Amino acid sequence: MTATVAAGATTRTSRAALVVDSKCTLGEGATWCAKTGRFYWTDIEGARLWRYDPADGRSTSWAMPERLATFALCADPHYLLLGLASRLAFFDLATGETRHIVDVEPGLNTRVNDGRCDRQGRFVFGTKDEGSPLQAIGGFYRLNRDLTLERLPLPAPAISNSIAFSPDGATMYYCDSPTREIRACDYGADGSVANDRLFTRLADATGEPDGSTVDRDGGLWNAQWGGARVVRYGADGVETERVEVPTVQPSCVALGGAQLGTLYITSARVGLDAAALAADSRAGGVFIATPARRGLSEPVFLGAPV
Repeated sequence: MTATVAAGATTRTSRAALVVDSKCTLGEGATWCAKTGRFYWTDIEGARLWRYDPADGRSTSWAMPERLATFALCADPHYLLLGLASRLAFFDLATGETRHIVDVEPGLNTRVNDGRCDRQGRFVFGTKDEGSPLQAIGGFYRLNRDLTLERLPLPAPAISNSIAFSPDGATMYYCDSPTREIRACDYGADGSVANDRLFTRLADATGEPDGSTVDRDGGLWNAQWGGARVVRYGADGVETERVEVPTVQPSCVALGGAQLGTLYITSARVGLDAAALAADSRAGGVFIATPARRGLSEPVFLGAPV
């Protein structure tokens, strides 16, 4: 099925279906682990890490010591790198033990938000303002393999999101969600950042860009919060495909499954009143779709647990 988008181009459309009715308050951090064949995500406001095994349909969750905003797979599959609200830490999946690495933006009313590993095995993430009204006081950071933390020379966001890397690792995507723009920059293997530029603006009247992933053809898949959709953009920033999601607040995406051809989509219930939740009963669940593209294995963090 095809549809015409606002810009006048033709795009392929499909529809997602519920796979886990997890009812997360703020589901996020969609991540497929190719080594184990399992899907991980977080309920930020519920302070829980979730895992779904499509082989048997079972879901498992772990309580976190504080809100878990984002995370990354590690080279050692027994660990995850956690982006907790105020700090980074390692998490032992077998014992539930957390090992502190570094505090993030101490003294600011912000928390860690979106993050992904780059192709060199370093963890890149951003923060968001916790105040009201929102202000652009956050930052974008990189945790290097030696566990040093550095701030990237990118504009301060109010809500960092959409962090992803091109297949060759030479382009980084990111956004400040309230601007309704996704940006790109050149990203060197040495960690250098240059040529910050507009990648695309959302064409629809509703929705803000949230979490993203990149497919093996270089397309960027973006969950659009408040828009009930996931949109794929080609490397030129032009929409080529969209997935209709039967809940209003899709939040993050990952391409997984045996052939990396299943699109996993997290969602949220936060901010929806009783009437909205009655009409959107699947909000906070995990959805899947089968797009016309395949993904890449998720890069892992190459720093060693301390």
